[in-house]
This record gives sequence, C-alpha cells and structure tokens, in this order.
Amino acid sequence: MNKYMSDYILGFGDIDKTKLPLAGGKGTNLGELFSMKEIQVPTGFCVTTGAYKEIVENNETFNVLLEHLSGVQANNRKAIGEAAAKIRKLIEEIAIPSNIMKAITRQLEECGKNEAYAIRSSATAEDLPTASFAGQQDTYL
Repeated sequence: MNKYMSDYILGFGDIDKTKLPLAGGKGTNLGELFSMKEIQVPTGFCVTTGAYKEIVENNETFNVLLEHLSGVQANNRKAIGEAAAKIRKLIEEIAIPSNIMKAITRQLEECGKNEAYAIRSSATAEDLPTASFAGQQDTYL
C-alpha cells in the first residue's frame, strides 16, 4: 500500500474487485487492469466513497434535498431536474475538509506535478445488469 493511502485515497495497485464499494466501477476496473502485467496502466489513484461520505454525510441541507428527491415521482422530470440542480450546486460549493485535501495533494505530489491527469467520477452501482448511469458522470482532463 502506498505510504499516503488512507480512508480517502486508494492507489490503483491497492484496488481489486473487493474494493468496488470504495472505488466505484471505473476505479475497480483500473485496479484490476493495473495488476495485470501484460496491460500498461499509468499510475493513478481513486478518491474513495469514504471521502465523499465524510464531506456530505453531516450536511443537513444535502440530506434534506436528498430526502425531497426520494419523494419525487419518477415520471416528474421537471421536479427531478430542479432537485438535482440544487444538489449539484450544493456539492460544488461544499468546502473539502483539510484532511481529505491533504491526502489528495500528497498523492498528486507523489504521482508528479508535471504529469497530465484524467479525472473521472464513478458510481459504485454503475453498469449493473439492471441499471446504467451512462452520461451522468463528468470527466476532466
């Protein structure tokens, strides 16, 4: 395990299929590929669901919005869109706690300041046989 790994960060070399609840689908697949010697996967890491939970778990406004969203009828696209927009705005405005920011910063420094990065979000339940979340995640290069 990387010396900076924590409850918030997992290096690709520390991820296998048992880490799906922590790393999401993309992270788990990258970890599995990283362990295969015949496939070249650049060094990388995942910010875990533990970090996400710490950031949003005790945010009262976030929890109220989620509860409201869970009560919206599935066919009421307008209400779903409005609630989702409020949740997204709130998440974008939440400050990342310093302990999580330090863990991410240390890992980026270890990977190299002069490297290029792709940042992907990943759901822990994406691409299930009964559900797909295609197009709902953002990518930043």
